Amino acid sequence: MTDFTPLPPTPTLETQRLILRPLAERDVPAIQYIFPQWELVKYLSATIPWPYPANGAATNMAECLEKRARGEQFYWAITLKGSDDLRGRIDLWPLPADRRDMRGFWLDPLLHGQGLMTEAAEAVTAYAFERLAWPFLYLTNAVGNRASARVKEKQGAIEVGREPFQYVSGEGEKQIWLLTREAWLARRA
Repeated sequence: MTDFTPLPPTPTLETQRLILRPLAERDVPAIQYIFPQWELVKYLSATIPWPYPANGAATNMAECLEKRARGEQFYWAITLKGSDDLRGRIDLWPLPADRRDMRGFWLDPLLHGQGLMTEAAEAVTAYAFERLAWPFLYLTNAVGNRASARVKEKQGAIEVGREPFQYVSGEGEKQIWLLTREAWLARRA
């Protein structure tokens, strides 16, 4: 999975309560409005500018759309059924040679605690394992981010390590998880 083969176009994925559609330029205002909240960014990589600048969403969107055009990464806008408004984001990418991490996500804090991120993660994982036939996903989160860890635990991922990491909130430790296709399919059977 480390040899570069362009990824197919980002598909629209549907769950019981969500539509995950390809991220688009029209999502910039919603991202700029929702994303710059300490609750969302504190456990993200220190490469995220903080305080979040007024052009942060537009700058990031341009970078994402360039990567998407090159077939390097998938980006989905998380929307509630019945509305096309972005309420979060989930990304998926092949294993990079320099780190063990293949998926990232965030969700509007107004929607936390409803199982929506687990639902979105299950849809993206199904795509990775069933449609792309990837053998595994490496996943990470800040040790302090219990909600993110719970998503991984619910999916059947196993913690395989911890490493120091620099977050927006400062120095911390990240958990590294491995979710294999075989284990995920067996859990769903």
